[in-house]
Amino acid sequence: MTRPLRIAQVAPPMERVPPRAYGGTERIVYELVKELDRRGHQVTTFASGDSLVPGTLVPTVAEALRPSGYSGDASPWFYLTIQQVLDQAGEFDIIHSHLEWASFLLARVSPIPVVSTFHGRLDLSWAAATFGRPTPGLVAISANQAATHPEVDWAGVVHNGLTLDDSPFDRRRGDALCFVGRVAPEKGIVEAIDIAKATGRPLRIAAKAGPMAAEREYFDTVFMPAVEAAGATVEFLGELEQTDRDLLFAESYATLMPGSWPEPFGLVAIEALACGTPVIARRVGGLPEIIRDGVDGFFGDDVEQLAYQVDRVETLDRAEIRASVLDRFSAGRMTDGYEAIYRTMLGSAGSAEDAGSGARSESGSGSVAGNGSTAGGVSERSEEPRPLKPVMSDAPDLAASGRAS
Repeated sequence: MTRPLRIAQVAPPMERVPPRAYGGTERIVYELVKELDRRGHQVTTFASGDSLVPGTLVPTVAEALRPSGYSGDASPWFYLTIQQVLDQAGEFDIIHSHLEWASFLLARVSPIPVVSTFHGRLDLSWAAATFGRPTPGLVAISANQAATHPEVDWAGVVHNGLTLDDSPFDRRRGDALCFVGRVAPEKGIVEAIDIAKATGRPLRIAAKAGPMAAEREYFDTVFMPAVEAAGATVEFLGELEQTDRDLLFAESYATLMPGSWPEPFGLVAIEALACGTPVIARRVGGLPEIIRDGVDGFFGDDVEQLAYQVDRVETLDRAEIRASVLDRFSAGRMTDGYEAIYRTMLGSAGSAEDAGSGARSESGSGSVAGNGSTAGGVSERSEEPRPLKPVMSDAPDLAASGRAS
């Protein structure tokens, strides 16, 4: 009988795992740790000391940096995290890093295989040079994100997943729209106010204001004046914890995502859809891989088009929206995808057989998670690698298309 894997999950030191409020990467790390532990794997999480995770926690800082007020250069803390992981590398079969660009350094010096998931945008000035040196185990979270570097030999594309079953759902809705995210120009937060004005609907905003000087300046000189000018129709709620954020989604007529930023994935979208709340968004980044136009919500190219789409929300089936997203973006399906990549990284014999052995897979899906691997672990690796696809069976083939549909 094969043994469970010994897996190190490496989180950034910025937010606790799970985050109390905002923190997309840390939420995904928590969901993955929780599900891997449930499946019988031995999981060690490198994260801030105030984190609450099953398995073993190795504190990398006493408490998460952002909530504690730290706004300086975080890179030294990332390097210290790498140092701690390397000091214990011999205790693991595989390391899964969520340290963004610092993952390259860890992968290149680690004595054991490293899987590196990128949670942010990759169309940056230094990206081509960094990706230019082949590095095994690179994972994207959407086909669109991976397509920004088609030359990369991606280990797989694994859509994010959350535990969404307990998301509140009520067919009775108010008239208000909601916006959830960051107070930042690229997120379209001021455009959300303009859309609400154009539709004559109230808007409730739950958003994080960052600590950096440029973020504070935008908050003080652009965002708050726009809120004040809108009067009583716009309510700024600040940063909400998950329970309150879910209630906001569940009570809202629709969720607005009008930002031009190419979302690498879009956790806000699946959170809203799990509450049966349609999403009105720009067609950017990974959002078309989540939102089925005319089924889960609608896309538009500017404020005028997005405002026009709001009234069409009434035609959508909220119960069907919820059922679909619970199936497509569950934590179990995400974990299936990562287990398949772990198997591939560890090889076709020995430790590779350990990946997922004795593990209780939730979805049993056969969607492709990486070259030659399936999310549910049903198929054996083929002699010729299959075209790379995400863990969503109807997602576009990256080998044939340079962008997500």
